[in-house]
Amino acid sequence: MKRLLLILICLSPFFITAQTFENQWAALFSYSNIIDLVEGNDKLIAASDNSVFTYDLITNEIRTITTVQGLSGELISTLYYSENFDIIVIGYSNGLIELILEDGSILSVIDILNKPTIPPNQKRINHFNEFNGNIYISTDFGISVFDLTALEFGDTFFIGDLGSQVKINQTVVFDGFIYAAMNDRMKRAEVNNPNLINFEEWIDFYPFGLIGVQVFADNIYAIDFNSRLLRFDSNTPVVITTFPQQNKKLYTTDDFLTVTSQTRSTVFDVMMNQVAVVNNLIDFEYTLSTSLAYNNTVYLGSTQYGILAVPFGSNQAEQILPDGPLLNKSVSIDATPGQLWAVFGEVDLFFNPYPLNSRGISQFENNEWTNIPFEEVFAAKSISRVKINPNNPTEVYASSMIDGLLKIEDKTPTVLYNESNSPLTGTLSDNSIRVFGTQFDREGNLWFVQTSTDLAINRLSTTGQFQSFDISPIIADPLSERGLNNIDISREGFIFIASSENGLIGFNPTNNQFQKIGEDLGNGNLPDDNVRAIKIDNRNQAWIGTLRGLRVLFNVGGFFQENANIDAQPIIILDNDGVAQELLFEQSITDIEVDGANNKWIATASSGVFYVSSNGQETLLRFNKDNSPLPSNNVLDIAIDPQSGVVYFATANGLVAFNGTTTAPNPTLESLRAYPNPVRPNFNGNVTIDGLTARANVKITDVNGSLVFEQVSEGGSVQWDTTAFGKYKVSSGVYFIMVTTDGAEETKIAKVMIIR
Repeated sequence: MKRLLLILICLSPFFITAQTFENQWAALFSYSNIIDLVEGNDKLIAASDNSVFTYDLITNEIRTITTVQGLSGELISTLYYSENFDIIVIGYSNGLIELILEDGSILSVIDILNKPTIPPNQKRINHFNEFNGNIYISTDFGISVFDLTALEFGDTFFIGDLGSQVKINQTVVFDGFIYAAMNDRMKRAEVNNPNLINFEEWIDFYPFGLIGVQVFADNIYAIDFNSRLLRFDSNTPVVITTFPQQNKKLYTTDDFLTVTSQTRSTVFDVMMNQVAVVNNLIDFEYTLSTSLAYNNTVYLGSTQYGILAVPFGSNQAEQILPDGPLLNKSVSIDATPGQLWAVFGEVDLFFNPYPLNSRGISQFENNEWTNIPFEEVFAAKSISRVKINPNNPTEVYASSMIDGLLKIEDKTPTVLYNESNSPLTGTLSDNSIRVFGTQFDREGNLWFVQTSTDLAINRLSTTGQFQSFDISPIIADPLSERGLNNIDISREGFIFIASSENGLIGFNPTNNQFQKIGEDLGNGNLPDDNVRAIKIDNRNQAWIGTLRGLRVLFNVGGFFQENANIDAQPIIILDNDGVAQELLFEQSITDIEVDGANNKWIATASSGVFYVSSNGQETLLRFNKDNSPLPSNNVLDIAIDPQSGVVYFATANGLVAFNGTTTAPNPTLESLRAYPNPVRPNFNGNVTIDGLTARANVKITDVNGSLVFEQVSEGGSVQWDTTAFGKYKVSSGVYFIMVTTDGAEETKIAKVMIIR
């Protein structure tokens, strides 16, 4: 008796309705890298790294769909549009599936993602194929069936040898059979066979691997790994043509079949006449991920320029691309009132810039992006840090971890400081000038550090003069220190430098005195010598982020005093059970920023962002992938617009902005206001009172003069929860806000109306 091996995965319907965040968040993603592109209902639907946008072919309207609307932020692997159900289906590399329904709501389908019997590296979604209301999902483990009518999973088919898990590239249904293209063969089975979970029902049909398979003009067409286009005539493969490049994608509409190669898109009509070829374009040096033909136009999905629309017979393209930065992985950002800058030159954990990357720089202002391409930055590779001059916001400096220091004026790169025009000299075997952290002092001088050289500390004066300082008194072998990184400057003008090997280094430029702290009590009490972030707060206290936790140095002014206690301290908090614990214990901290209220935004490499009170005792907010539009819990950098209070988060998968309410202090009370005003019955948040000076006294009274709120501001704004000192919600009426500056030089009164 023949023994059958049946393997079945039960994928019960498991949905999460995505939450939208459009009231408080904005997405600042790049859409230039097209992962997949489909057409339907007179629209193009494109997937970039982790977002989707649609382009209306009639109105030319572009609409973006991101984590702010509820997408996961994970990396997309494929895309499909069902005209029958008006549903956009998104497949991800980790096995997640998301459905964008007709009303715009988003359902996350996590059955495959959470299935423990499938290895994590075999959950990738490769292709969706719709037939009779079902979607056949090609994955790295097999084929799953999803019912679009009931929105539920059916069976899963493991069709490898002896029922093993095997990668399926694409499926297609034709003439009663379902065909599955695999890396080493193509199999088929009767699509209505009730026993498709039995691997023996799947018969080898073609003995060689296929990248893709589609039905077009009543025939099956396929592309293989030998750059060929095949047609199966009565089950016999016929080579239609061989292409000069490796094929990537096969796409069909009613009128056209399109084959995509590295830089070439070839279009055939229903008679298999070649009607269009695009293999070069004026003004664009592109690489393709996909393409399709529709209405006598080839739409190229490029990896650099978004969608390029090319009419048949032309080599000129119209670019279809939502506004955004050059790339999604911003490794460093900086903000001043009204503008944001971003750079993209990543380094590894040990600050190694290799493999080198050739990327430009992006700037955001007035809700528009200006992108400076690599060709305009004097060939500076691996640009890893950016700093805006706070005294002259049109002047920006960008640090290259291979080529020196780049100066930008009025959005135009003007000079690259290197060995030819500055004291900077190349080091290491590659003769690189590895500039990283930058910071301006109160006099407007730019301080920056160069790794792996004796003259590691540098100052560029306001008059353009360089001065270099020898770091060997504190690091005996500067070449061994691979990661002098972020720096900040105290009230006294002390320079503090985060290092990957030597803890926190302090430098007093008035007398060239050095000091450093590291691990162990008496030596600095840092949790790790690998320091990744340093920030001096509004009280002149140094907040230090390391690879394994957080410390605060309270005695910054005494850092260089002989016999001074320079041990940094942990922040001890009580958890929900009243047990004392260390704030951010063992967390890898990537950045710390201080807002106008002296509260701290702390970025981590794996747990998102923490917003804590000025002393760290209270966690005011916590953002991660599960409760916010952060596309990744690996947050690389934070920047705050001090005027608007907007907080920008650069993550490994994209950039988002949170509409914060804490602003920097103002010089006068001229801009005092309260909002929202009036406060309507359906509003459940806080009233923001901003336009404050530093340490302004804010009092709120009712019309009878009874005091209901009082607070001294840390920055330019305070929050009122519309209660009487937290006891009860105040009743409807007009409330007076009386603000007095520190020292009582100025007083101003505003009003706010509460409607219950």
